[in-house]
Amino acid sequence: MSSGLYAGTVVHRRLRPRRHRLSYRLVWMLFDLDDMPQGLRFFSHNGANLLGFRDRDHLDGSATPLRQQIEQMMTDANLLPDGGPIRVLCMPRVLGSVFNPISVWFCHRRDETLAAMLYEVNNTFGERHCYLIPVTDPAAPIIRQSCDKAFYVSPFMRMEMTYDFRVTLPGAVATVLLDGSDAEGKTIVTSFRGQRRDLTDATLLGVVLRHGVLALKVLGAIHWEAAKLWLKGLRIQARPAPPEALVTIVQPHGS
Repeated sequence: MSSGLYAGTVVHRRLRPRRHRLSYRLVWMLFDLDDMPQGLRFFSHNGANLLGFRDRDHLDGSATPLRQQIEQMMTDANLLPDGGPIRVLCMPRVLGSVFNPISVWFCHRRDETLAAMLYEVNNTFGERHCYLIPVTDPAAPIIRQSCDKAFYVSPFMRMEMTYDFRVTLPGAVATVLLDGSDAEGKTIVTSFRGQRRDLTDATLLGVVLRHGVLALKVLGAIHWEAAKLWLKGLRIQARPAPPEALVTIVQPHGS
C-alpha cells in the first residue's frame, strides 16, 4: 500500500533486572517516497502545516534526496537497487516537531518484492544510526531479522546486546516488534500495532486534537519512564561515541 495512517499502541516491557511496563497510544504513518499524500489541507511534505513529513528529519539530515541515500546504502550492501518503491513507517511531524525513536524503512524492488529493511534509530542525545539488513525470504508473512546493537539508546541498557526484529508489511494492520537480549537472555520486549485509517483531513485533525505535539508526548514519556526506572534501582550505563558511519550493514545470519 502507499501512504497511510496507523493508529495504535506502543508497548515496552523490561524483564530484567527490574520488571517494568509502559503502554502509550500513538499514531504512525506510512510514507511512500514516490507517492506522498496529496490534496490534504492539514498535511504538507517539506512544508509548514499541522502534520507533515520533512526529508531532513531522516537519515543524514542533508539535502541529498532520501532515495539517493538509501540506494547508496543498498549498493554498498551489494543489493543493486532498481528504482523500486521505498516506504517508511514512522511518526509524522505534528505542529512543527517530531521525534522518532525508530523509523522502519521498507526497500522494495521494482516488482514489489522486498530487498532490504532499514531500521533508523534516534536517541535523546540528538544522535542517529541505521541498520540495513537484506531480506532473505521476501515471501514470508513476517520479516524476521537480527543484528548486534551498535548504537547507544537507553541509558539503562548495556551495549552488549542483540536486537531481534519481527515486522509485517503494512496493510490493514502494521506491526513492528523489537526484542533486546544479552548474554543472560531477553531483557526487553517492545511492540507497535496499528490499524490503518483513511487519510483524510478529519483524521489528521483528530490526531492533533487527540495527541497534541506528538514529539513532546513521546519525549515526555521517555523521561518519565526513565525516572521511574531510576527509582527502581537501575543505574545509567556509560555512553560511548556513536558509530562513525551512519549505517551498519548487517549480513543475515547464515550468509
